[in-house]
Amino acid sequence: MGSAVETLCGQAYGAHRYDMLGIYFQRATIVLALVGLPMTVLYTFSYPILLVLGEPKMVSYMGSLYIVGLMPQIFAYAVNFTAQKFLQAQSVVTPSAYISAAALFLQISLTWMTVNMMGLGLMGIAYVLTISWWVIVVAQILYITSSQRFRHTWTGLSWRSFHGLWSFFKLSVGSAVMICLEMWYSQILVLLAGLLKEPALSLDSLSICMSVSALSFMVSVGFNAAASIRTSNELGAGNPRSALFSTWTATFVSFVISLAEALAVIASRDYISYIFTSDADVAKAVSDLCPFLAVTIILNGIQPVLSGVAVGCGWQTFVAYVNVGCYYIVGIPVGCILGFTFNFQAKVCFPKTFYGLHMLYYLY
Repeated sequence: MGSAVETLCGQAYGAHRYDMLGIYFQRATIVLALVGLPMTVLYTFSYPILLVLGEPKMVSYMGSLYIVGLMPQIFAYAVNFTAQKFLQAQSVVTPSAYISAAALFLQISLTWMTVNMMGLGLMGIAYVLTISWWVIVVAQILYITSSQRFRHTWTGLSWRSFHGLWSFFKLSVGSAVMICLEMWYSQILVLLAGLLKEPALSLDSLSICMSVSALSFMVSVGFNAAASIRTSNELGAGNPRSALFSTWTATFVSFVISLAEALAVIASRDYISYIFTSDADVAKAVSDLCPFLAVTIILNGIQPVLSGVAVGCGWQTFVAYVNVGCYYIVGIPVGCILGFTFNFQAKVCFPKTFYGLHMLYYLY
């Protein structure tokens, strides 16, 4: 839902309506925090939900423990995402990079302590993730409120942020549907993998592939943000040609980088899994999945950039319809048929089905 801040703050900054950036920031934080309340209920009852979905009892139990440990993270997201978009709308990214780097160092250190020294295992990892996100939030808020750089865009807390909450909520819902449908698609594939033959092997190999994919995807997310902010800034300033140029530039550079990442994955397909595991069977399964993973990485280098452009233009609702059609009406049913009927197993999870059709909609 916070991606609505990209559209509003980006276009407001381009139109030189600087005072509205702080209002949008506060308004978005209020809306996201309120939405986080019912989400805690879903987290609380994750164990029976996973059992109803047909997951093994042990997988459901361990997964629910991990999810409960992440509950405070919901509200950290509510502030972090909006603060990040507030900064990005003004092309301020370096401080966020430094804060994230410091949080990463803290997270690695605390993870080693909680897992190896304190023996907290999976729960320790969940606690560390929650702490790390709140450290990022506090650092971002301190930077925004104390820096003279934002004296025109952050003028303090205002009652104006409570006005128009419903209008902002409606725009945010389109953003949420657009992004959540895409994120949930990957999670649904993980759930389906737990129902395949040899679920432990399928889940282990798929988890490793998704971790590698997520690492490469973060690069594309950077271009996603850049394309979104540049597009919204230029549209707010009334420069559509500059917005179009930014779109093609970001898409081309992201594609070249993703192509290099895909080639690296193929070249190291027999060894890359040993970063995560020492199990030879899992390594063999990951090697078999790597060609499909490579195709997904290439497609992931293009689609997020186009998605960012759509957000910058305020087309979230349109993209939500595209996601429903490509992922849920076509992708998941075809994946189930290939996985269970034709015994493709975890290979159906890569690449994301009908991404080509998905991107044609964006280009149109």
